[in-house]
Amino acid sequence: MKLFERFYPDEYQDSVYEINFEALYNAGYRGVIFDIDNTLVPHGAPADKRSIALFDRLRMIGYESLLLSNNKEPRVKMFNDEVHSKYIYKAGKPSTKNYFKAMELMHTTPETTMFVGDQLFTDVWGAKKAGIRTWLVKPIHPKEEVQIVLKRRLEWIVLFFYKRSKGRYASLK
Repeated sequence: MKLFERFYPDEYQDSVYEINFEALYNAGYRGVIFDIDNTLVPHGAPADKRSIALFDRLRMIGYESLLLSNNKEPRVKMFNDEVHSKYIYKAGKPSTKNYFKAMELMHTTPETTMFVGDQLFTDVWGAKKAGIRTWLVKPIHPKEEVQIVLKRRLEWIVLFFYKRSKGRYASLK
């Protein structure tokens, strides 16, 4: 459905941990912007061994990284204390302002930056409006805040049409 295309991700993966960052670096990408909650760890959780290893791997490949979160600073800083990335809190996604600020901090452009997140109407839509290639990943854990649960219902509709346009009829959950 044409109306929903503005929300379609460029790529859709089960998990951030399945993305081939080495191949993307070889294709010219130099910066990765991440959402935190339900993208890298369950909502509100601290960085775990898997997320710490991912950021170490990204640094070894040569990437700049940045955490872009609508959360307040204590939440973002708690996670970042373990992964050691740049970050922007209270980002106001889907506004493009802080996507552009993120690229400025990483010294990248829309053509050399990618975004990874778990929500269509904030994460993906904001990055797309900023001209950044987007990866939507499935939420790590079903426990979420009420306002996010309500958005998920609408996302299922958009994902249905997205998957149909790509020839994917997998489960929407």
